[in-house]
Formats: sequence, structure tokens, C-alpha cells
Amino acid sequence: MKKNLARERQAYLRLHACVILWGVTAILGRLISLPALQLVAWRMALVVGVLLVVRKTWSGLRAMSLHSFFVFLGIGCVVAGHWFAFYTSIKISNASVAVSCLGLGSIFAAIIEPVVMRRPHERAELLLGMLAVPGVVLIVGGVPLQMRLGIVVGVVAALLSAIFTTLNKRFATDNNPFAITCVEMAAGVVVLGIPAVLGGLAMPTPMDAVWLLVLAVACTLLPFVVWIQSLRYVSAFTTLLMLNLEPVYAILLAAVLFKEYEDLTPLFYIGTGIVLLTVLLQPQVRRLDRSTIQVETTP
Repeated sequence: MKKNLARERQAYLRLHACVILWGVTAILGRLISLPALQLVAWRMALVVGVLLVVRKTWSGLRAMSLHSFFVFLGIGCVVAGHWFAFYTSIKISNASVAVSCLGLGSIFAAIIEPVVMRRPHERAELLLGMLAVPGVVLIVGGVPLQMRLGIVVGVVAALLSAIFTTLNKRFATDNNPFAITCVEMAAGVVVLGIPAVLGGLAMPTPMDAVWLLVLAVACTLLPFVVWIQSLRYVSAFTTLLMLNLEPVYAILLAAVLFKEYEDLTPLFYIGTGIVLLTVLLQPQVRRLDRSTIQVETTP
């Protein structure tokens, strides 16, 4: 029991490190001049290129069953769709709006994960998911009208993040995380690379190439592998709830680097605060819910 708690605590710490790195991805999305489709295609291609020279990737691929290979290919297509929607949201609104929409991922996960994992819905998860709704309403009211399409696309990104996180939670625990990442990224390269090439593949500028390398290695490959490892000890819902902290880092960085606060009203920040409050309430609400269930089931 103590060993499991220690592993769970380590998983939480690793996930928080991943969240910090993912918070930088929105900033890099603003810095890179490539369109969203081209950006994500290059990002995933670079990750695959790095993984193909890692020995653990090849040993994991050899051990992976054919069924798992095709499952991860499918999940990779969802990941590609999520990133495409996320960076599209950044391009048509801004980084702060895009990352704030990701807070809805925990709401979607509260509904989707129990179905995929074949377990009952937890009242705590549904309650926490509902608590984030007023925050999202305020976020929408706190951005200029021309940015609201970015919110719609951002919500799609949040839904896709809940789907691929839940699927990885179910299928990734018994496979090598390097091999899983390689297969999923390769699927994204095919799905997005074909339209990118047909539409005229854009070559990154030297500065874009530097930022793309940082994005691919430091903010994609490293946290993605650690995240898959951590899913063995925490739920998809908890993971996505922790990701609600990502807007904190991204919004602060965006405010400093791009002065995005000039485009946003106080309602936006109040709404973001409400969404982030669900992260702080999560341990207490889940503990209370489990205590209630134990009392109800005690003869």
C-alpha cells in the first residue's frame, strides 16, 4: 500500500513537470510562424526522427503486438487532431484563450473515462467537471468577439485531449512508452503530413527550426513519454484536471512576452481562476466522495 502511494506521489510530481513543459508549447506556437497544420506536422515528424535513433524504441516496437500497434495508430490520429485544433485556436485567437479552453478536458474526461474504462461514473468527478462550467462561460464573455471562434476550436481540442488521454490510460500501461510515442507520432505525421505536402510543404525559417526542435524534444518527446509512464498510477481524469494548471504558466508567459492581457477583460481571468480552482478542490472532493461511499456501503 505504501509502495503504491509512493509511486502515485512520484507520478503526480512527474505530471506537474510535464504540465510546466506543456505550458511552454502555447508560447512556442505563437513564436513559430508556420501555419497550424505545417507546425504540427513538423513537430510530430521531428519527434519520430529522434525516437528512431533510441534503442528502447526499437525493443518496444518488437515487443508490441499487432493489435496494440493499430490501436496506437488510431490514438495517434486523435493526438494529431488535438494539436491541430489547439494551434489553430492559438493562431485565430491567442495563447491565453487556447490554453484556458483545455480546462474543459477534465469535464469531458469525467464522462468519457468511466465508459472507456468500464467503471461507474464518480460523483466527485462529475461535480468537479460541472464546477468548471461557470468559469468557461466567463472566459467566453471575457474575450473580444473576433476571438470566440478560437474558443470553439479550443473546446474541440479539449474534447480530443480527453479522448486520447483516456484511450492511452486503457491501452498504454503494458507497452513501452518510447514505442507508443513513436507509433502515435508517426500516425500524426501521415495524417497531417499528406495534406501539408499537398498544400505546399512550408520549410521552416532558421529561427522556426530552432523553436521547432525545442518544441519537439523538450516540450513533446520528454513530457509525452513521462506522461504515458505516469498514467499507470493516476487516472485520465486526474491527469486532465492537473492540466488545468497549464493555463497559469502559459498565460503568465503570454502576458510577459506578448502583452496578451491588453486583449482580455477581467472576466477572462475570473473565469480562468474558477477553472483552476477545480484543481485545488479535486483531492478534497474525491476524498469526501469516497468517504461517503464507504459509509453508505458499511453494513
